[in-house]
Amino acid sequence: MRVSVIGGSTVTDAEAERAEEVGRLLAERGHTLVCGGLGGVMEAACRGASEAGGHTVGILPGEDRRAANPHVDTAIATGLGHARNPLVVMNGDAVVAVDGGSGTLSELGFAGVFDRPAAGLGTHDAPGVESVETPDEAVAYVERAVESEGEFRKR
Repeated sequence: MRVSVIGGSTVTDAEAERAEEVGRLLAERGHTLVCGGLGGVMEAACRGASEAGGHTVGILPGEDRRAANPHVDTAIATGLGHARNPLVVMNGDAVVAVDGGSGTLSELGFAGVFDRPAAGLGTHDAPGVESVETPDEAVAYVERAVESEGEFRKR
């Protein structure tokens, strides 16, 4: 399964630790991590996944693949700026949000548009977002939610 991890581009140490743990858990459970490819939550989650042997995909706002954080395995340049946010969500089977500002809120909105289950760790209280307390709860929630839909979506 692919899981889109979204969140703030600047984070506290505690937020970075939570995002890194989400990435590690996803990789350990055999999932691919999709994100916006830059810093903050995106970099921390990719670091966790990468260190656990997982695969990471960064869908970048700019035109230069080299702008991806060093833990992105597959960088996709879009040249779309924030208009790439729907692509980040669309390319996951589920979403985990850690912290975040208005960009994260827009991605949570697209999770609803694209029918992606979403777990939130200290993020916006938005319709369709399951508020959870720990990275383990976030990963377990999205696994259960996607599994309950039947066979994983292959996109």
